Amino acid sequence: MTPHGPSTTATATAAGPSLVEGRGELSCAVRDALRSGGPPVYAAGSVLKADPWGEDLHLALYLLYELHYRGFDGVDDEREWDPDLLRLREALETHFLHALRTELSDAPGTVEETFVPLLVEPVDLSAGLSHRLETEGELWQLREYAALRSLYHRKEPDPHAWVIPRLTGRAKAAMVAIEYDEFGAGRADRIHAELFADLMTDLGLDPTYGRYLEQAPAPLLATVNLMSLFGLHRALHRALRGALVGHFACVEVTSSPGSRRLAKAMRRCGAGPAAEHFYAEHVEADAVHEQVVRHEVIAGLLADEPGLEADIAFGCAATVLLEDRLATHVREAWDQERSALRTVPPGR
Repeated sequence: MTPHGPSTTATATAAGPSLVEGRGELSCAVRDALRSGGPPVYAAGSVLKADPWGEDLHLALYLLYELHYRGFDGVDDEREWDPDLLRLREALETHFLHALRTELSDAPGTVEETFVPLLVEPVDLSAGLSHRLETEGELWQLREYAALRSLYHRKEPDPHAWVIPRLTGRAKAAMVAIEYDEFGAGRADRIHAELFADLMTDLGLDPTYGRYLEQAPAPLLATVNLMSLFGLHRALHRALRGALVGHFACVEVTSSPGSRRLAKAMRRCGAGPAAEHFYAEHVEADAVHEQVVRHEVIAGLLADEPGLEADIAFGCAATVLLEDRLATHVREAWDQERSALRTVPPGR
């Protein structure tokens, strides 16, 4: 593929993932623009008509966000700041954000009301994927779950790092301390993204960054896009820093018990030592992170800026909403004994 773009000094990303085919007008417009070096071409009003939870919008948004991470093989790095792509991204973000706020219009607006339910084990365990995988999950389901989660875990915790420059004092120091652990505490082999690559290898999956984008359905893409939305929204990036903290806190609060169940699932199914280790590592680490994020990141941020409480609550509530939508999608597919992926990876 030839380099794109008018600049003779521009470079093309060699290590990025490959572009995938579009799933509708908007994602095809983004794909074609990235391939050709030209602007995205789509009909007026297409964004507002798009399903804010659908395949087309979320693949388009994912492709645009990925330009701020590793980019794509053969796509000019300068497209990250292309004005036409940024305008489309902002329109997609606004449409998605409006849908989230509409859906959560009755959600609690305080940190306590939002987080207290997450600290209590639910009575009905049937809805949780980690509960299901712990007790009755099959190896092929663990592989699907890992393939789905790889779109985040192979970039963990990059999306949350966007918030660091937007914090100060206690909140900033505590956030950096947690991220330091997530990035391996100075050891490349301990970076959580690399530990997940080892998990994928144990499960017979391809650990290449972005490998399972083609297989990822909209409910999964939405969970990853949410992090990038909160971290990168061009017009409201500072206003959404509280929401990104809320998202991060929600992940850390729920991670330790979920990881304990998934470690047991990996062990029960004989997935391999690296597969079990990834989740076992998160049991202890995230139990500590939960305390730090609640008592230092959130408390520190609210001490400095109490007006951000509703944003923190919104970030948590949006995370729960999208995780529930993903769990429903996966559970319904597995109940019908079919794949939760758009296409089944080799070795099912």
